[in-house]
Formats: sequence, structure tokens, C-alpha cells
Amino acid sequence: MPKQIEDKKKITLRVKKIQGQVQAIERALNDDTSCAAILQQICAVRGAINGLMNQVLEVHLKDTLVDGDSTELQRSEELIEISKILKSYLK
Repeated sequence: MPKQIEDKKKITLRVKKIQGQVQAIERALNDDTSCAAILQQICAVRGAINGLMNQVLEVHLKDTLVDGDSTELQRSEELIEISKILKSYLK
């Protein structure tokens, strides 16, 4: 969870935009929109999700590894956990 209110607001706004994009895909499917147009919307959502991942990761690293009051052992464990998450995400 982002510690800074401004970070939280930016991330929440990004999630709301993604929700709007996904709803647009659902409407397009119900309106029999062309497959090409739907695929283009899916690509946009994928890009938005990647941006969200980058933003949350950046905030998390800043909050836990840079600004956090964690010990060296805690930072090491956090890096291992983040590494596992990134490997899973990049599959």
C-alpha cells in the first residue's frame, strides 16, 4: 500500500481509467464491434496494466527500500519477494 497520499491518488486514478477501458471492451463486445477494434482496446488495457505495475513497483521500492525504516535483513527479504513477483509477472 502506498504510504504517500499523492501516490495513492495517482494509482487509484490509473485503476479507474483501466476499469473504464475494460468496460469499453465489454460494451464493444456487446455492440458487435469489429475484432480489430476490440484487439486494439485490449492492447491499450495491457499497456495501462503495465504502466500500473511500473508505478506500484516504483512506489513500493521507494517506500520500503529507500524511505522505509527496515533493517538490512528485511530489505533483503523484500528484494527476494519482489523478484518472485516480477518473475511471475514477466512469464
